[in-house]
Amino acid sequence: MTGEYSFVADVAGPRLDKFVGERCPELSRTHAQQLIEGGFVTVNGKAVKSSLKLNPGDKIFVVIPPASPSHLEAENIPLKIIYEDADILVVDKPAGLAVHPAPGHPSHTLVNAVLNYLPGLAQDTDSLRPGIVHRLDKDTSGLILIAKNRLAQANLSQQFKNRIVKKSYLALVKGKLAPEKGVIEAAIGRDRSHRQRMAVVSKGREARTEYRVIKYYGNYTLLEIKPETGRTHQIRVHLAAIGFPVVGDATYGLKSPRFPRQFLHASKISFLLPSTGARVEFESPLPPDLEQVLKEN
Repeated sequence: MTGEYSFVADVAGPRLDKFVGERCPELSRTHAQQLIEGGFVTVNGKAVKSSLKLNPGDKIFVVIPPASPSHLEAENIPLKIIYEDADILVVDKPAGLAVHPAPGHPSHTLVNAVLNYLPGLAQDTDSLRPGIVHRLDKDTSGLILIAKNRLAQANLSQQFKNRIVKKSYLALVKGKLAPEKGVIEAAIGRDRSHRQRMAVVSKGREARTEYRVIKYYGNYTLLEIKPETGRTHQIRVHLAAIGFPVVGDATYGLKSPRFPRQFLHASKISFLLPSTGARVEFESPLPPDLEQVLKEN
C-alpha cells in the first residue's frame, strides 16, 4: 500500500494513530505510528503526535512511501508448519524462539526463519515485522499465525481486533485451583515499579481470561486457558494475581530447577481463513519437555 490519502475526521476524540489505522486497514497501528512520527501524516497541514485527539472537521493527509528494504536477514531455522495456503502459515513455535527481533535478541527469531522460507515476505507484508499478526512469549510454545501478504495480514489483524480468533492454552500452575471453572477479569498495564513487567492496575486496559481445570497433579493444577483479550503477558499476570502463578515463570512466579521453562503452551487456535471465510481450528499437543514435567509430578 503506497500513495497519498486524505480524510476528514467526522467524530471527536479518536487518537490519530487509531484513526489512520482504521482508515488505512492494510497499515498496522505500529506502522501508522511510524508514519506519523516520520512526518508522513499531517493534521490541518501540521505534523503532530500519534496521541493527538482529533476533532470533527480535522483534515488528515497521509503519505505512504514505498516500503524500504528490510534489514532483517533470513536464517535457516527449521519451521514446523501445521498448515499452509496462499495467504497464511500456521506454525508450531518451539519454546526459546522469540517471534521477532528486539533488543536482546536481534536475530535467530521466528521472523528470520519465516523469511528464509518465504524470501519475498518483507515486501509483501509489514517490512518491520513481516507476516506477524500476534505474538507468543519467547518461552511459550505453540501455535502462531503468519500472514503471507498484506491483505491477509490486514484480514487477520481485524479478526484479532474483533475477537473472532479463539485461542486456547495449556498451563500448569502452582497450587490446587478452585473452583474448577472461572473467569479472571482485571485490567492490565505496565508495572510502574518494574517497567519491563506488566501488572494488574486500576487504569490498565480491560483483560478477561477464562480457565478450566483439566487435572490436579498433587499441589499443581493443569488448566485450559482461553484469553478473551490479548494483553501482553495476560495469562501469566492474571494467574499470578490470583495466587496461582505459572510454574517455571521467573518473571511473575518463581523459577525452579524442576521446571525447564514456564509451563505455557498455545494448544489450539481457531479463525476464519482469509481466502474463503471458513472457520478452521488447529491443535498442537504438549511438547515433550512439558509432557515430561507432568510425568514427574
